[in-house]
Amino acid sequence: MTMSARTAELRPALENKMHGDPLAETKAGPTPEVGAAFDEFMNAFEAFKEANDERLGEIERRLAPDVVTEEKVARLNDVLDRQERAIERLTIEGRRPRLSGGTGAEPRLERAGADLSGHGAAFSRYLRAGETAALARLERKAMAIGTSDGADGGYLVPDETEAEIGRRLVEVSPIRAIASTITVSGSLYKKPFAVSGPATGWVGESEARPETDTPVLDALEYPVMELYAMPAATGALLDDAIVDLSAWLAGEVDQAFAEQESAAFVNGDGNKKPTGFLAVPNVAESAWEWGKLGTLSTGVSGGFPADMPSDLLIDLVYALKAGYRQNAHFVMNRRTEAAVRKLKDADGNYVWAPPAGLGSRATIMNFPVVEAEDMPDIAAGSLSIAFGDFSRGYLIVDRQGIRILRDPYSAKPYVLFYTTKRVGGGVLNFEAIKLVKFSAS
Repeated sequence: MTMSARTAELRPALENKMHGDPLAETKAGPTPEVGAAFDEFMNAFEAFKEANDERLGEIERRLAPDVVTEEKVARLNDVLDRQERAIERLTIEGRRPRLSGGTGAEPRLERAGADLSGHGAAFSRYLRAGETAALARLERKAMAIGTSDGADGGYLVPDETEAEIGRRLVEVSPIRAIASTITVSGSLYKKPFAVSGPATGWVGESEARPETDTPVLDALEYPVMELYAMPAATGALLDDAIVDLSAWLAGEVDQAFAEQESAAFVNGDGNKKPTGFLAVPNVAESAWEWGKLGTLSTGVSGGFPADMPSDLLIDLVYALKAGYRQNAHFVMNRRTEAAVRKLKDADGNYVWAPPAGLGSRATIMNFPVVEAEDMPDIAAGSLSIAFGDFSRGYLIVDRQGIRILRDPYSAKPYVLFYTTKRVGGGVLNFEAIKLVKFSAS
């Protein structure tokens, strides 16, 4: 079977997968800026292909590319990376609610918090002026978890604000966008599983059912850890009645939370943070066992194989069981993606393809690519590429409730808002994620 035929076999209805992608669609449609950035990206990709074809031709003719051609390919690769990030940034910014009324739509969170006499209004008065009485009464009435004393534990943000922060995190946190999430009210989530698998067998209609062995159960544990951000506001901002402070707060903390979360979901050691999928034990795919992630070696320390390097990616895809491939993603950082972008299959087709349209992702052999900057660069022994169904392979546990403590004293004349959320995470299914190891064995 040729490489292109095998690649065609992997096509699992890309359009359907894109519809399930949290970044695949926008409610308001693309802005002219996004459209222009996408056009520039496609033009840059055509130029990149032309330059890379020239580089590959020089390798075939002279066993080494011209230095000028190498520099041109690297420069165009950088341009593609910048354009891809610009499209993603413009798309995300286009979805964000406005911070002021002005002309056009009202701020989303002000519309959502229509109960102006309830939690939303009390929270706004706390943010602007530090009034605590109304919030304290509401939290005592709701029997909120934790202290209601603003001097100790702060106050719960309204549900609308918490939902907005969660929505933004899905948009800007690469692993959260593809993993499973569950919200709990406690500090620990346990997921039981059968160590030896279920006891089953075949019997006739009238035969006695033999007694089965008692299943051996164990549990995966996901403790939640505290994550914080501390945005600052000026007095002028707090005094401006037209500014939606709930939307402002969500916009200030989303990036801070996303950066810390993403690093932990990839590399976290489980000490006061989630356990990343690269931190769990790994073993060669041929010796895979539960509790470890399977790896495929490149056969070259710190690099791809010299002969048909794209074959390794095909092997990686087929190392995953069919049931997990339908919703699988490649995960790597932009430098690794730049290296993969240069690879061709046996028929001369690039295995990396640009996004099919605005709001969709680039693909490798028709599987979406998630760019996670916390994935390691290609180096000796590095685990720089992951592939799998992260919705079944990795679980993020959020504890319900985001708390905020207003601090007008520590950084005068600014007002600090110490915002905390609790989150945990870890591998859920060790069969659903495979890794590429850049090592000789």
